Amino acid sequence: MEIVNKKILLVEDDPNFGSILKDYLVMNDFDVVLAKNGMEGFEKFKKEDFDVCILDVMMPYKDGFTLAREIREKNEQIPIVFLTAKTMKEDVLAGYKAGADDYLNKPFDSEVLLLKLKAILQRKSVATSADSKQFEFSIGNFHLNSKLRFLQFNTEDPVKLSPKENELLRMLALHENDLMPRELALTKIWRDDNYFTSRSMDVYIAKLRKYLKQDPNVEIINIHGEGFRLVVNKEA
Repeated sequence: MEIVNKKILLVEDDPNFGSILKDYLVMNDFDVVLAKNGMEGFEKFKKEDFDVCILDVMMPYKDGFTLAREIREKNEQIPIVFLTAKTMKEDVLAGYKAGADDYLNKPFDSEVLLLKLKAILQRKSVATSADSKQFEFSIGNFHLNSKLRFLQFNTEDPVKLSPKENELLRMLALHENDLMPRELALTKIWRDDNYFTSRSMDVYIAKLRKYLKQDPNVEIINIHGEGFRLVVNKEA
């Protein structure tokens, strides 16, 4: 993925570590703004547009969790990565509750951070397509009106979908014949990506398959470890 000109807000109170990490990210084609504490970080965040925030947790004046919540009030979508020496389960959970997209324990492999950043920015790019305002779709012989939550096969009476069925099918339709990443649906619809929400989504996928089986040219395919494809065979 192209990452040139992607801007990072790095908030780190250790001046040596912060400077080294900034230089490493700049070497890898990121534009980095460094802040030395949470208060300074929030002021910089308000003045510029960023693609991702990397926040230390333990900082003077304002800790990373507090800063993340303030950032989330201004921008619900911007990815946030926490860097911390705190490894207790409770701390990790607190980080995710504060709005983290990822969590790295110090010391960490800088290459791992780089790969995580690329993955996060890729997800953000894909998620933009899911924010489309389109609400009507033709799916083979089906018509989906996601505003009314109606799924109609040919001229039969429409079926009223549940809110999650509706959002999931809409997202699949936006990615018709292309991959809909599993984690994208989980974060956009379930607001969480964990084992339980993943199993819940599988149940809803099974429900949608039952609705769609009326049209043999429409199929939801599982791409193992990646997500799903809504395949519509228009040649048949």
